[in-house]
Amino acid sequence: QVQLVESGGDLVQPGGSLRLSCAASGFTFSSYAMSWVRQVPGKGLEWVSGVNTNGYITSYADSVKGRFTISRDNAKNKVYLQMNSLKSDDTAVYYCARAFRLDVGAPRGQGTQVTVSS
Repeated sequence: QVQLVESGGDLVQPGGSLRLSCAASGFTFSSYAMSWVRQVPGKGLEWVSGVNTNGYITSYADSVKGRFTISRDNAKNKVYLQMNSLKSDDTAVYYCARAFRLDVGAPRGQGTQVTVSS
């Protein structure tokens, strides 16, 4: 079955960096676009970034453009999110999802907590 496992979340100070990873299994990873979405307790899912099947096409929410970079390694069945210049507003649970844009029905993992605080 489809399995997505996120890792890399942590507590980081404002201005710091983190790299999230998502390991995929149970499907042909290279055939699917992938994305990162995030959620703050009590709020809906927010799309963060998407990458196409070969990694050549990426897209970002305005709130993270210029600070976050999405990438994928099809040989390792992994998708990554490099997050720089982190802000308190980036605090959320981050999920990888099997979709390019926000799709609440798309498979996603259990999430990894990112907390930005001094």
